[in-house]
Amino acid sequence: MVTRKQPKKYKTSEICDKYDISRATLFRWESQGILDGVERDWRGWRLYTENNLKTIDKIIRGKNTV
Repeated sequence: MVTRKQPKKYKTSEICDKYDISRATLFRWESQGILDGVERDWRGWRLYTENNLKTIDKIIRGKNTV
C-alpha cells in the first residue's frame, strides 16, 4: 500500500508568529482578496498551505519596498 504524505498546513497562530503579523491583518488580506485559496478544517478554522505562504511573502516584500 502506498501512503501519500499530506502537505503541511499551518494554523493562523503559526502564520502570525512566523511573519510577526496580527490575525486582523491576515484576515483583512483574505477579505480584501489579496490572499485567496485559504482552506478551512471541519471546525471552520483557517488552514494555510505552502502556496498561501508564498503569497504572504510577496505581500510583505511588496509592503517593505514602499
